[in-house]
Amino acid sequence: MGQLFTKGQKISSPSGLEYKIEEYIGGGAQGEVYRVSSDGKDWALKWTFPHVATEEQKKSIETLIANGSPTDKFLWPLVLVTSSKTQGYGYIMPLRPKNYHKFSDLLMKRIHPNFFTLSTAGFNLADSFFHLHLKGLAYIDVSHDNIFLDPKTGDTLIYDNDNVMVNKDKTTKTTVNGTPRFKAPEIVRGEALPSTDTDRFSMAVLLFYMLFLHHPLEGKKSEEMPVDQSYMNLLFGVNPVFIFDPNNKTNTPDPRYQKNPLEIWPIYPQFIKDLFIRAFTQGLKDTQNGRVVEAEWKSAFLKLRDLITYCQKCGAENFYDIDTIKKNGNILPKCWHCKTDIPLPLRIKIGDLIIIITRNTKLYPYHLQNTSYDVKTIIAEISIHPNNPTIWGLKNMSDRNWLVSKSDSTKLEISPGKNCPLSNGDVINFGKIEGVVKK
Repeated sequence: MGQLFTKGQKISSPSGLEYKIEEYIGGGAQGEVYRVSSDGKDWALKWTFPHVATEEQKKSIETLIANGSPTDKFLWPLVLVTSSKTQGYGYIMPLRPKNYHKFSDLLMKRIHPNFFTLSTAGFNLADSFFHLHLKGLAYIDVSHDNIFLDPKTGDTLIYDNDNVMVNKDKTTKTTVNGTPRFKAPEIVRGEALPSTDTDRFSMAVLLFYMLFLHHPLEGKKSEEMPVDQSYMNLLFGVNPVFIFDPNNKTNTPDPRYQKNPLEIWPIYPQFIKDLFIRAFTQGLKDTQNGRVVEAEWKSAFLKLRDLITYCQKCGAENFYDIDTIKKNGNILPKCWHCKTDIPLPLRIKIGDLIIIITRNTKLYPYHLQNTSYDVKTIIAEISIHPNNPTIWGLKNMSDRNWLVSKSDSTKLEISPGKNCPLSNGDVINFGKIEGVVKK
């Protein structure tokens, strides 16, 4: 058990609802977390240590409870609780499901999500912070310490939300200004307070860690000096340099000690690398216009997810990168894993979007230029002929008919629930927009 409670001890809410301590989950500098039960259901309790349990922080948590969570992706404070035997206060929040892992498990390579899952997680994180910022709130302490990840689905959860505050509210005092290595440079230099602008920098660091398993500012410079406060101030505040800055090679990764980013960076398409380049070059200095905003990350990660193709020899995920293909004369790079040639995959072009056709491909409203970012409503999915696995089709999962102009000039009307065989040159009219099948 932790320092504050023993198993079986009870705490209560202002309404008189009781919660029983079941087990200690973990603790940190600010408090401890327990699994508690009430009326046959399990919850999580975070209890703040008495020496940091200020009245102002208590009022802030009460405000968060009253306003409610931005989305269900936050393990948000639900009710404030007290105990007659323990000083301080705590709050009840949803309990993390067992299928979610700490983000640190990814960095330590204890979990191995694939590229599709990582792309989905990137979208989910950006979407969560989008909704938080939309409510005029700043998270303040974005870091890998506060993220849970389902390695199979890419679903994410954000916790430690008791530090969330109104964006740029100078009347609220807080002792939290971020986690080392995630703080925006202007915070490290003591020139700014946490805000949505600094959140966006921290979020970019988190996303870079997620894809490349390394910090974006720790290159060979970090190997040349001791890790102390002057190190932290110089690398992350006074003179930060992106390890893949195309115009400044002074901090490129050291191949002896920093292999992860060197090996992984070439795998990803140029458009996603360009966002990180902007985030950690312009975004280091221009806090208003240089930082990548949530909507850009959301679109980029959905696009990334759509461009996954599979090596026919080893099965590894690769990316259809249009920039590289144009440079190579309409040829895909070799598989990053086994170095086998990858043929151009069957794909659908819808407006500016390219969707690679695989066994797992699904179309959603956002593919049809719906700006809602609906990634749950499936409007089409790939079908495979039961007697001939080389014949692939697209099943209409929507509520309207499609008109398909085949490459041999015949036309087909595909009603909901029916399949449309796919071949090079087919044009599918989805209603308001058309898709062209290419090989």
